[in-house]
Amino acid sequence: MNNWKDWRRHQRAELMATRECIGEADHLRWSAAITELLKQGFLTLRTGTVGFCWPHRGEYDPRPLMDFLQTHGATLALPEVVNKHEPLRFRKWWGGAPMKIGAYDIPVPDNTDLVTVDALIIPMIGFDKLGFRLGYGSGYFDRTLAAMNPRPLAIGVAFEILRLENLHPHTHDIPMDFVVTEAGIYHATHTGLKPVSVGQCADILTTRAGKIRETYG
Repeated sequence: MNNWKDWRRHQRAELMATRECIGEADHLRWSAAITELLKQGFLTLRTGTVGFCWPHRGEYDPRPLMDFLQTHGATLALPEVVNKHEPLRFRKWWGGAPMKIGAYDIPVPDNTDLVTVDALIIPMIGFDKLGFRLGYGSGYFDRTLAAMNPRPLAIGVAFEILRLENLHPHTHDIPMDFVVTEAGIYHATHTGLKPVSVGQCADILTTRAGKIRETYG
């Protein structure tokens, strides 16, 4: 391959093929495990505004978690593509919200209220030991995270079989704050992904929230 762009394109195709070959039983079981870890480890999602992505091409299915959080009082949102080179914006979603087909044939809320998210549950085609995410290659989430201040909590979700050693990130790539797979919760530190317990995850989130309050009031 001539460059890292070609390498990423190849990895993306390989990982998507791997993901789409996951059997239905495994996909349901692994998605349920991720959902349970997100419920237990990220209690703050229940009181915030959380952005999700409608499941696409074998991704983790967040809809059971969305239903759960809605019943516990969270405000939920789905992303909308504005223009190709602009950040995403988020429209409020609830069970029964009006929907339409958006960019890439993915359903989006139909002209519901725009909201600002506190946290994002971001699907990943692949991820590496430092918590960098391989997406579809358009850079929407990197642009979105870079444009938001304070930056929302970024939780990447994927299955363990999609883990890579090193994605050779670009300078504009932004790592996830946490990665959650069916195997556990990982906190992204400067030395790499560190497995953490549900309790440790809660402590990290409490410290993070305190720093945000100190900075932004």
